[in-house]
Amino acid sequence: MGIVQRQGLRNTIISYAGLAIGFVNTTLVLPRLLSSTQVGLVALLVSIATIAQLVAGLGFTNTTMRFFPYFRNREAGHSGFLPLLLGVPLAMFGVVATAMWLGKPLVLRWYAKQAELISPFYAVMLGIALFILLYNLLEAYTKSLYHTSFSSLLTDVVQRVLIVSAAGLYGAGYLSFSGFVLANMGAYAFISALLLGYLAVIGELHLRPTRAVLRVRPMGELVRFGSFALLGNVSGVILVTIDTLMLAHYGLDKTGIYNIAFNISTALAIPFRALYKTAYPLVADYWKENATAKMLDFYRRTTRLTTALGAYLAVGIGLNLPFIYGLINKPEYAAGTVAVLLLLAGRLTDGITGLNGIIVVTSPRYRYDLVFSVGLALLVIGLNALLIPRLGLTGAALSNAVALGGINLLRTWFVWRSFGWQPFDRRVAYLLALAAGAGALAWALPDMPNIWLTLLLRGGVFTALYGAGLLLSGWVPEVSAVAKKLGGARR
Repeated sequence: MGIVQRQGLRNTIISYAGLAIGFVNTTLVLPRLLSSTQVGLVALLVSIATIAQLVAGLGFTNTTMRFFPYFRNREAGHSGFLPLLLGVPLAMFGVVATAMWLGKPLVLRWYAKQAELISPFYAVMLGIALFILLYNLLEAYTKSLYHTSFSSLLTDVVQRVLIVSAAGLYGAGYLSFSGFVLANMGAYAFISALLLGYLAVIGELHLRPTRAVLRVRPMGELVRFGSFALLGNVSGVILVTIDTLMLAHYGLDKTGIYNIAFNISTALAIPFRALYKTAYPLVADYWKENATAKMLDFYRRTTRLTTALGAYLAVGIGLNLPFIYGLINKPEYAAGTVAVLLLLAGRLTDGITGLNGIIVVTSPRYRYDLVFSVGLALLVIGLNALLIPRLGLTGAALSNAVALGGINLLRTWFVWRSFGWQPFDRRVAYLLALAAGAGALAWALPDMPNIWLTLLLRGGVFTALYGAGLLLSGWVPEVSAVAKKLGGARR
């Protein structure tokens, strides 16, 4: 747990700095400066771009995480792995971009009511797709080198600062809305350039192709794994994009409201992402070394830790939704309140189930993950088609939560059935009960005359009760260890 604790903690600190910036962006900047239709348009462009880059990527990000341990040799430039990693997907992007451009009339026909808004930004959407692809490939490479903090800084802090700054310039009249959309693309390009520079600084920018890359592992094996990973990744991308893609058919204003609700719920996923950035290559190494005992211990520890953090955040966000929407100060966005709660439930289930997805996709039985991924994609699409026409954005959130929770529970069962590992003990239930009890007591407190005072009262009481319960019970040793270190440093 040493390297994971150090880098996971560092990534979490960076992520929460980004969360603060993202909160300002989500609640104080974008909804105040942009209409819900404009917010929805930007979300739609990014969602289409994300799908396009996924197809072009050919699963190479997952291939890197799975097989890079076999190529790792700094003196030999990792056998020319980086040119292979970049070359094939970027070449494929040319094919995808051409197909997307030729298919523009079909896309605009699907969004016929919004076609006039979307059409001027179609080329920008392709540019966003290119830079997302480049960044994801470079990030997978840096993760495999166990350099995770800098990429977290770029996505969680730098990119958000750039977008907030662009929004401020738009609000001050220095940028048009078109300029703001271009600035969003520029933010993706800028962090990609910075990550390339970082690799050069640490001496890992090995761009010279070599034939040695073809001899380390059979290319057929890499391509097959990448193909399975691509199909597997579709489910994850669909989970975060399909709601936007399908809601936009009924109106960009609904898409904008849902996007703000989705962004609010994203705070819950931050500790999971920070931990899993480091955990992915570590689990791959455990499989390589056949260190099953270490993997099971790691599985259980991380599940307890993510449950503790996730329960705190889920209840904390739910308690303070009136405060968050009060800051936005536009009643139309408060229509996303129920959607936030549903999305939080789905994300919490995802966190509690721990590393199941990473374990499966890096295991010898990685092909089975395709079943879960395709099932998740089909389930969320089907539920959206059923519920969005009836319940609107609440239906989209319900679909997301049910699909994410259901598939993760099935994945957890599969890991237990296949390898005999399950990450749960009674402490997980205790942690959930503690968070629910502390949250109920905090919610029972009366509203104060000022929303800030209500935030401080309810948030403070909840944090004090939950924190005291964690420290006194010792249910999460990692939390107790950090508290002891902080106590010792003060003395």
